[in-house]
Amino acid sequence: MDQQTEVFTLPRGRAATWLLHAGADIPRAIRVALVGSLFGTLPIFAGGVLNTAAVAWVLDRRHPTTAFHIWLALEIAVCLLRLFVLVVARRRARARKSTLTDTYVLLAPLWGATVGYGALVSVLSGDWIAATLSFLSAAAMVGGICFRNFGAPRLVAVMIFLSLGPCCIGAVLAGEPTLWLTLLQIPFYLFAMSAAAWRLNGMLVSTMKAEQENDRRARHDELTGLLNRAGLFQAVRSRDSGHARDRAGTALLYLDLDGFKAVNDAHGHEVGDTLLALAARRLRHLSGEGSRVARLGGDEFVIVTPPHADPLALADVIVRELSKPFLTDGGVTLEIGVSIGIAMFDHDHDELDGVLRDADNALYEAKRAGKNRWVSPGVREPVGLVA
Repeated sequence: MDQQTEVFTLPRGRAATWLLHAGADIPRAIRVALVGSLFGTLPIFAGGVLNTAAVAWVLDRRHPTTAFHIWLALEIAVCLLRLFVLVVARRRARARKSTLTDTYVLLAPLWGATVGYGALVSVLSGDWIAATLSFLSAAAMVGGICFRNFGAPRLVAVMIFLSLGPCCIGAVLAGEPTLWLTLLQIPFYLFAMSAAAWRLNGMLVSTMKAEQENDRRARHDELTGLLNRAGLFQAVRSRDSGHARDRAGTALLYLDLDGFKAVNDAHGHEVGDTLLALAARRLRHLSGEGSRVARLGGDEFVIVTPPHADPLALADVIVRELSKPFLTDGGVTLEIGVSIGIAMFDHDHDELDGVLRDADNALYEAKRAGKNRWVSPGVREPVGLVA
């Protein structure tokens, strides 16, 4: 994985977690991606910051009163803090450290509240130029809020409510009946943009789920659910980060089921597929935590053990356990065996292709020696474990 890829952490606090809720049954990987989307689109972020800060500065110059001074100070403080947190969070995300997700998320509604405060004090000032400018500024932010944050629809709704809600209050307190129309416009605007955010979020989540499923299918065997060849290579590269020192002490077991063809010929492909699925389930259970189990095709399987595991002891267990009968749902009892070739990763021999080739050669020796046994280059004579 590219070390420059940014990975943002999920929120921990209740408030931020509630704001970032994007629907039920969303996988963690997708939730992480949705959080990451909130830290992107820097041009929209910069445009919003410059717009609201510029409006606050102009109106503060036009009305140098305490209310407008407070607005300008809040705008500058919140915008600078949001920018600082954004920069720090992205640096930490690239370094795979915990990001300031809670702080960043909670600052967004605070910024919306400063925009709303500015609209309120502007309309209460009685200056319709100031009121018009602040209302336009608040309304202009809604599109950016929606399309920058639709990965978190609740956050969108809260930000719009805090930025436009005070416009309704100001319209009532200003004593100008014409402004009462905002009491209809703004709730409708809030509903429409919130609904748009939920719809966009739903489309994004559906697309991510489809991509995730396609990726899973590309890396897993459809019949057994185990990794396929491509998935095995990717998993080994991901775990070991390409360093030989990480692979030292890791073993690869190449398995071929003995007697599977006879079962397949005698009972048919449907029973044969059932047997492969049952054998895969047993292998996954026997291999233990940290092992990578894959089906390369047909009745061939591969297990990559975690570093410093005992591959010979594991091979003993697998030969013994796979020799025990399998019972299908249809009540058919099936018996097979397994031959295993074992090869080790080491500092001088750490590429999966080469180790896989060595294990395949050892498997051939196990087959030639009588099957139902394992062979490792580190053991002089093939070891048979006939049940």
